[in-house]
Amino acid sequence: MDVTYNDSATTNACKLCTPLGASLVFKGVRGSVPLMHGSQGCATYIRRYLISHFREPVDIASSNFSEDTAIFGGGDNLKQAITNVTRQYKPELVGISTTCLSETIGDDVGLILKEFKAEQSGGCLPEIVHVSTPSYRGTHMDGFHDAVAALLHALASSRGGNNGCINILPGMVSPADMRHIREIVEDFDTGCLMLPDYSETLDGMLWATYQKIPDGGIGIDEIREMGGARATIDMSRVCSEKRSGAQVLKARCNIPAHRTGLPLGVKACDRFFSTLSALTRRDVPKKYTRQRGRLLDAFVDGHKYISGKRAVVYAEEDLVVGLAAFLCEIGIIPVVCASGGTSGHLREVLEQTLPGNLKEEIRIIEEADFQDIEEAAMEASPDLFIGNSKGYSITRKLGIPLIRVGFPIHDRFGGQRSLHVGYRGTQQLFDNIVNAVLEARQTTSDVGYSYM
Repeated sequence: MDVTYNDSATTNACKLCTPLGASLVFKGVRGSVPLMHGSQGCATYIRRYLISHFREPVDIASSNFSEDTAIFGGGDNLKQAITNVTRQYKPELVGISTTCLSETIGDDVGLILKEFKAEQSGGCLPEIVHVSTPSYRGTHMDGFHDAVAALLHALASSRGGNNGCINILPGMVSPADMRHIREIVEDFDTGCLMLPDYSETLDGMLWATYQKIPDGGIGIDEIREMGGARATIDMSRVCSEKRSGAQVLKARCNIPAHRTGLPLGVKACDRFFSTLSALTRRDVPKKYTRQRGRLLDAFVDGHKYISGKRAVVYAEEDLVVGLAAFLCEIGIIPVVCASGGTSGHLREVLEQTLPGNLKEEIRIIEEADFQDIEEAAMEASPDLFIGNSKGYSITRKLGIPLIRVGFPIHDRFGGQRSLHVGYRGTQQLFDNIVNAVLEARQTTSDVGYSYM
């Protein structure tokens, strides 16, 4: 069942700003510094969100708009910002994203960058990639996908040769998810080129001294080599083709594209592993068949605790699709599936994915506000919520558990190490869900059973 709300204003948006997604992508490129063309406040807001989730220092430069800049244009500010970043950080790449203010006054960033490069005499400039990211025209996921496409458009080349690697576009997953995806691909005895890859830059080791640019990330040369891979696996099923990095590689370099969705749940993992097996012509390694078997055994063991439970799911659109399909596998009904995403494809993909006999019980809310989610939850009488920290106030009011997944997780520790993909990640998520249901039963019981 599709639900449409006609509110005149946003109350509590179930999304984040567009340049946040772009900045996260640029943090997944080796030697990169994100630079926002706009006010300092925008960069500070994004740094706060990223730091509180990943628990790592995050530098985001800014062209630092003032009142005068907003009137006369920010070209000089942007040129000076690139100069300062180049001098202080010596980056390999500067990733520029635009804010609402610079987009509203109409700064032609492409022309400004062309002028800047022509004005440089001597010296070695870093690669500069620009992506248009006004928040009034999308969400953080639009900025994320647009930044991936911009990097591939600027750097990937068919001259990368036939390197036999597999490109992975994982979407906005955790560093732990990225490490596990890489492990899986490499266990098929093939190279993995993942864009972005912030598995180390946003979940690194303890430093003895401050590092201006953390180690890790996919290198610029590796992005160029993505144009010579055997195939691209795109883990987004909701992203439109015009925003898809996989379609950039297909159009520019003739790289076959496979859209598998997130490998979350048995069916989705089977699809991902089957795709890898077909591309590499190798059998699925035994360690993963054993993980699959243990997961199915856990489903049987835990079924009596969760069968028939009702859940509200909210997150980025692709994560909502993955979670909803997984919940149906384990006998939980995702009575509300909500996202602040603006792709327009969420309902279509969910209807293709979910069992037909449940469609009348499920409300799908696109471009959701948390007020919409709360109102729908009040009617649906859920047993649990699955989503990020921003839903906590609703679950506190309803007195039901919140299983925290996705981004941002601000009120718990270790969000950057949350593993949800693959059979192993699905196992961890399943255990968390069952334990949350058991804890709720135990806590609300008059007796307080110690044996469940």
